[in-house]
Amino acid sequence: MNPLTTIKGTISAGVVLAIVIALATMGVKLNVPSLIMWLHVLAGITWIGLLYYFNFVQVPALAAAAADQGGPGGAGITKYVAPRALLWFRWGAVFTWLTGATYLGHTGLLVDAFTLGLRSNGSAQGMFIGVGAWLGTIMLFNVWVLIWPNQKKVLGLVEATADQIAKARRVAFLTSRANTMLSVPMLMSMVSLGHAGFFL
Repeated sequence: MNPLTTIKGTISAGVVLAIVIALATMGVKLNVPSLIMWLHVLAGITWIGLLYYFNFVQVPALAAAAADQGGPGGAGITKYVAPRALLWFRWGAVFTWLTGATYLGHTGLLVDAFTLGLRSNGSAQGMFIGVGAWLGTIMLFNVWVLIWPNQKKVLGLVEATADQIAKARRVAFLTSRANTMLSVPMLMSMVSLGHAGFFL
């Protein structure tokens, strides 16, 4: 059986390949913080990847479909693609935040991060990761409190008038764009922790 024919098989094959590479290059030891971090990174790729998909691909595609008078329209995307993508998007956000907070708690950085290093008299490590943690928290809030409830109206998953749908579309769009903007400094802050600074 070819593992690439299903998503579960593909992911399982990727995990097995990663373990084989780890064994061949450095050996494998049970390291809970590293496992949590890898889960955090994978969840984050899912979340931010879908955020970028929505902003760079789906929104412009739906605008083009709406403008194409003789075209097929965007019904297929809004009926089949968007609900599934939003499911992975919102739960990817939750899993990213939870694994990030778990990692910070496991390594003793949680309070330092959420106080931006002030608890440790200006810890650079706490400030770097804390900026990213706070931006990620704001983005998670935006996903669940602003984007998802409004997308449910846009997609017809909850009843709404035409005016409510138009308003919901605008709120979801602008909030998604805000999250895209925040993702750049968030990612920079997350990576900077391992590289001792933002631009070093």
